[in-house]
Amino acid sequence: MADQTQTPPPWKDTKIVGSATPRIDAYERVSGSAVYPTDVVLPDMLYAAVLRCPHAHARVTRVDATRAEAMPGVRAVITDATPEAKIDWYQGREKPLSRLFDSECRYAGEEVAALAAETPYQAWDAARAITVDYEVLPHVVTEEDALKPGAPPVHGGGNRVGDVQVTERGNVAAGFAAADVVLEQTYRTPCEIHTTAEPHGSVARWEGNRLTVWDSTQGVFFIQSALAASLGLPIANVRVIGHYMGGGFGSKIELSKHTVIAALLARRTARPVKLVLSREETLVAVGNRPANAMTIKAGAKKDGTLTALHLKTVGSGGAYLGDGVGGVDWQVRDLYRCPNVRTEATDVFINAGPARPFRAPGHPQCAWALEQTMDGLAERLKMDPVELRLRNIPAVSQASEGQPPYSSTGLRECLTEGAAAFGWKEARARAKDAAPIRRGVGVAAGLWQGGGAWPPATVLVKLFADGSVNLNMGAADIGTGTKTVMAMVVAEELGVGLDQIQIEHADTATTQFTNPSGGSKTVPTEAPAVREAAIAVKRELLALAGEQLKLPVDQLSIVDGTIVSVADPAKKVAVRELGGLQRRGVVVGVGSRGPDPEGKVVCPFAAHFAEVEVNTQTGEVRLVRFLAAQDSGRVMNRLTYENQVFGGITMGTGLALTEERVMDRARTGRMVNANWHDYKIPTALDVPADQTCLPIDPHDSGCNSVGAKGLGEPATIPTAAAIANAVGHAIGVRLTDAPMTRKRVLEALHQRR
Repeated sequence: MADQTQTPPPWKDTKIVGSATPRIDAYERVSGSAVYPTDVVLPDMLYAAVLRCPHAHARVTRVDATRAEAMPGVRAVITDATPEAKIDWYQGREKPLSRLFDSECRYAGEEVAALAAETPYQAWDAARAITVDYEVLPHVVTEEDALKPGAPPVHGGGNRVGDVQVTERGNVAAGFAAADVVLEQTYRTPCEIHTTAEPHGSVARWEGNRLTVWDSTQGVFFIQSALAASLGLPIANVRVIGHYMGGGFGSKIELSKHTVIAALLARRTARPVKLVLSREETLVAVGNRPANAMTIKAGAKKDGTLTALHLKTVGSGGAYLGDGVGGVDWQVRDLYRCPNVRTEATDVFINAGPARPFRAPGHPQCAWALEQTMDGLAERLKMDPVELRLRNIPAVSQASEGQPPYSSTGLRECLTEGAAAFGWKEARARAKDAAPIRRGVGVAAGLWQGGGAWPPATVLVKLFADGSVNLNMGAADIGTGTKTVMAMVVAEELGVGLDQIQIEHADTATTQFTNPSGGSKTVPTEAPAVREAAIAVKRELLALAGEQLKLPVDQLSIVDGTIVSVADPAKKVAVRELGGLQRRGVVVGVGSRGPDPEGKVVCPFAAHFAEVEVNTQTGEVRLVRFLAAQDSGRVMNRLTYENQVFGGITMGTGLALTEERVMDRARTGRMVNANWHDYKIPTALDVPADQTCLPIDPHDSGCNSVGAKGLGEPATIPTAAAIANAVGHAIGVRLTDAPMTRKRVLEALHQRR
């Protein structure tokens, strides 16, 4: 076992880690042989469907499933009247806010009943045959309406969720008084939907009082404990398997109702049950990024030094506690050096689906407002936008208690090296006006308040007598290439080929505990544990080789599966030829992840640069090229690093230009674009062919033993703001509301004229 008192020294030069390595499961993913939870088919399996409320706010007065129960293939129906389905849901600050099937539905799409049948078609037909009587209640689907006097209450006690959340340092009034330039503006970002390629789904099977669930989830152990609590089971009686998943972005980090429903129906029918949500269901019922209105006031001196920042934001987590303002203020509090900062955040209940964490919760919204404000200040000060940001680089985490230093910050390098690689000054100086097409460039910076570890995590590495290796870890690979990166860490330490490493992961019955893959924590948490386990194996192998070669252990090293004397390379032995290994059959190493460094904050940073063309006659915005400079510490795998960055750019492009949940505010309160035709996610035609990923490595030896910080979240935080600043540069008018649709661009141009 690894010596828990010693932290291995940081790597210097690496042979495998950092290379551009294809995914070890690439064939399975592209060939269709990878088995996702939605692909699972078990003998005698039933299929489930959920009946959902069609009203934004309604009270269920009667549910009659008689006709559905008599239909062909139907084996079970459950409602709020079913004893085992009376499960509390959506925990409030003092008590649960609802039940699995509640008599009061607070958004269009909330669950009313569910059933299982022999085929999916029989299930859906029967669900539509259930008769429900509703008392339709008044609704509110915008934060503005919800806060008006006399607004219909989503819950008793008003629509404001608790008190206004206030943070403050210094004195903002004095800061604004000392400023030479003060700028105030209101910005809005829309509600976005996660729109994962794989719909949410679960398969449940009982064996006596033991439950096995195949779940599309970002964290099997989190689902295991939450599911056990919901069903009143010991955690040991629940097994959750999640080997593959087709995207989550935060929407699959929590336990969903459909997983519990599948388990209840499986127990009631004594048969396995599969419940996969339709595309429309995934757009209304399993999470979103909340819309936010943000008023930001900023003051600066003539030399560009920020003197004060004041943010007021309003957002909604939907009908339940989805945290509509979580993380929205962090960039204002931490990204730029500023002595006087005040933030005020108001969370509101509305009749809409509950929010869930969504790739850097709150941060892209705040960047949209803060980074456009920084450009506005630069314009007033007649200063280059990059230069203004460089004059306000922080040395400590101002938003953290005690203002501790960062373990590293590459923000300055992201801005300077990114600008140089992008050709910022040259592009900005080029003529913008080639009527009717105008070209502009924009920059935006960002940081992610996470990106360090989220321990605990335990990993096993087993090396067998033939030199092959088994890596056992609980982390999910949510499409980011986690398995590949962890295999590369093992290969780096043990000198084995990637084709000799077999991986077990994301199965609560066979792998080791870790927290969900989210918050950009997976590589910073798991990789040090994997490295520690591999080093433990290496120590055992070197000890066995020392005995066999009659050499001190400190004079031996492992190179390509062979243990070699450092002093005399002729003295060597292949790992598979170690007599001690052959006698033992296997060497096992255990690694665990401890806390982050004490007294320091681990944060990734980024700076994005965009060039756009705007057609002033049609309002069309075309993204011409994009560069993302990312400080996420050491690059573990160049291919998966770029995958993450380009994916983040695409997602940020959606926020800037195309994505928006549209609600029927006045009449039905329903989402009117709950499909992939009307909810516009970016396609290959919406992102530029000219995309550049520029890694910035500050050689952070303090964040963890592999020197890597999180990447998934910071890769999307500044994107939309950089595009907005480029549009503003092109047409000379700032668009404050996202997305920047053709209509909004034309309206802005008209108002300017």
